[in-house]
Amino acid sequence: MSIFPILETDRLVLRQLNQEDSQVLFEYFSLGEVIKYYDLDSFNEIKQAEQLIHNWNQRYENNQGIRWGITLKSENRLIGTCGFHNWMKEHYKAEIGYELNPKYWCNGIMTEAINEILEYGFEELELNRIEAFIDPENISSRKLLEKTGLKEEGLLKEVFYEKSQFVDAIIFAILKKNYKGK
Repeated sequence: MSIFPILETDRLVLRQLNQEDSQVLFEYFSLGEVIKYYDLDSFNEIKQAEQLIHNWNQRYENNQGIRWGITLKSENRLIGTCGFHNWMKEHYKAEIGYELNPKYWCNGIMTEAINEILEYGFEELELNRIEAFIDPENISSRKLLEKTGLKEEGLLKEVFYEKSQFVDAIIFAILKKNYKGK
């Protein structure tokens, strides 16, 4: 990949994360409700946010994934992130991940962002399949994925080891041939 792609929707700009975003990322990754279903513990040092941004940008530079910072068009302040990881180019598939500052929950922001990156994934990255794995108790993610066209494919028992325990996950996916666009 070369120049980091900037995506725009009616209300949002999806842009590359930078170290200036560390403080905001730290603030909301310190909240239990944000990391409840995340494979991370609550942040207690800003260095953790700096490292996460560095890791996401390294994945992009190494053609292993892409993570956008979500900002409102009206301000360039980070409110969340979304993107692709576990990108398997040889299989034309990737997994989506996302989180949003709770101040912005229930406003359709993540739906708007996910719709934009789905289009990017199918059209620009030439993906055939986009997946998401969620905790069975994460009803908000379930609703988001269903709203953006992903379909539940099944329950995977004890598929991940997170926070010192084995956890189940529900796999959702959408195929390019079933994608209806934004």
